[in-house]
Amino acid sequence: MTSSVRSSRPMMLAGGVVLLLAAALVALMLVRPSSSAGSPSAEGSAATAPSDTSVDVGFARDMSIHHQQAVEMSFIVRDRTSDEAVRRLAYDIINTQANQRGMMLGWLEMWGRAKSSSAVPMKWMNHPFTPRGDGSLMPGMATNTELDELRAAKGRAAEVLYLKLMTPHHQAGVEMAAAAATSADTDEIRNLAAGMVRGQQSEMALMADMLKERGSKA
Repeated sequence: MTSSVRSSRPMMLAGGVVLLLAAALVALMLVRPSSSAGSPSAEGSAATAPSDTSVDVGFARDMSIHHQQAVEMSFIVRDRTSDEAVRRLAYDIINTQANQRGMMLGWLEMWGRAKSSSAVPMKWMNHPFTPRGDGSLMPGMATNTELDELRAAKGRAAEVLYLKLMTPHHQAGVEMAAAAATSADTDEIRNLAAGMVRGQQSEMALMADMLKERGSKA
């Protein structure tokens, strides 16, 4: 009995030390200055972020808009056809481009940059683009009229129109991504843009074959 009590004392002491250390850590966390806006950490992060007029920020903004329409068109055609090949392509574009868009918007947030701008689209790649209006804000983007046509189409007609609209959409996307892959300053944008080029070129080849199978071409 005595030996048991003796052996338990070191454990009790050790437990007390652990509790004291835990309490000290909690106290330090409570008094530790926050790294929110205005703190040295946040200021340092903002200082090293790409500028508002940089390729990185311009690409992230413009490609987020470009991707948003690709996702929208893919959702439309998914509900207008039962063709498994087209639905699979639409599903892949929805998942890939929605994820990439989320990454770009997340970086803009982290860099402390606005997610939209009044600047002329494509200015970051020295290729300012005057929107055609009717929803076509950048090269390759479909107009609102074309989107309405896609919504009204069904079956094979919807498949062909979707593929015809998505092909120039990808062509313009590849041009934008190739410019960012070589001109951006951050590894995040360069790597993402290079991956976009590879992925969308592969999908363009697939869409050309799918159009051919349906007796059409881009």
